[in-house]
Amino acid sequence: MDSLNNIIAWLFGDRVGVLVLLGGGVVLFLLVAWLLEKRMRQQFYNHDKSPDDWDLFDSNES
Repeated sequence: MDSLNNIIAWLFGDRVGVLVLLGGGVVLFLLVAWLLEKRMRQQFYNHDKSPDDWDLFDSNES
C-alpha cells in the first residue's frame, strides 16, 4: 500500500509526475478518438459523399 501512496504522491506532487499524467491522458484520448473514428468508418461505409462532405483524415477510401 505504501508503494501506491508513493506513486500517487509522485504523480500529483512532482512536476515530472504531472507532465506524465497529462501526457498519458492526451495519448489515451487520442487513442480513443482514433478507434471511434475507425469504427464509424466501418459502420457507415456506404455513405455517398456529396460536395459538402469533409473528411477528417483527407482519405479517399470508399
